[in-house]
Amino acid sequence: MTDWHAIALGFLQGFSEWLPISSTAHLAVALRLFGLSDAEGLGAAFTAVTQLGSVLAALVYFRKDILNVLLRSPSSAGQQDPNRADRRLLLPIAVGTIPVVVCGVLFRHAIEGQLRSMTVIASSMITFGVILAWAESRASGRRNISSVSVYDGLAVGIGQAFSLIPGASRSGTTITAALAIGLERATAARFSFLLSLPAITAAGLFELIQRRHDIAAAGMTRATVLATVVAFVVGWASIDFLLKFLRRHPTYVFVVYRVVVGALIFGLMAMGSLRP
Repeated sequence: MTDWHAIALGFLQGFSEWLPISSTAHLAVALRLFGLSDAEGLGAAFTAVTQLGSVLAALVYFRKDILNVLLRSPSSAGQQDPNRADRRLLLPIAVGTIPVVVCGVLFRHAIEGQLRSMTVIASSMITFGVILAWAESRASGRRNISSVSVYDGLAVGIGQAFSLIPGASRSGTTITAALAIGLERATAARFSFLLSLPAITAAGLFELIQRRHDIAAAGMTRATVLATVVAFVVGWASIDFLLKFLRRHPTYVFVVYRVVVGALIFGLMAMGSLRP
């Protein structure tokens, strides 16, 4: 893997991690088009480790929200700021993390193995894009961050569990679930990011610890570090763009993008340009 490959892959990771378009799909396609091996789960390990760059971007971007969730006492009803997070979000986030942890442990080998096929990824891109369109069409968009309950955390957490299917998109499935329970669009993205952080951080650190020797043996250490740094920079910009975009626009542009990319993957496989 060259430095240019690493920069391109880091850009794709940062660009697509927090947008509802699946970073796994983009990286899996790029690895194959670059002629890089995805054998023995190295592609999955590379993806999970470089996610740490995107995670760090989110930690920096949402640092005030995170501190409020950890330290800020809930305000009284009359003084409550509906857009400010506080310790009441801790339990919804904790409960919402359980489904993805359980499913990740139970289905880890399938997720890192046969489910990373291009057929699964392309199908997920289209299917979960259509589901996002359905949720968008029914979205009331009135609830704010202070209204999030434990039930809401569980609902969005179940959505996050579906993101383990390559091509589904963690951002996509959690935002879909958040829209379905009535959260306002920008709030849906904001809460989905906060809920996703524990699981993504744990997954990235786990893969880093477990696969660091494999990555080093494959000569991918420098590339992985470079890609992670690029993912941090681009990831921060991606988060900022999405939150500002959703304050004024629906998510249909991402639905169209997902369907087009999914169809393109099927087309490339049919022409023999992309290995299944």
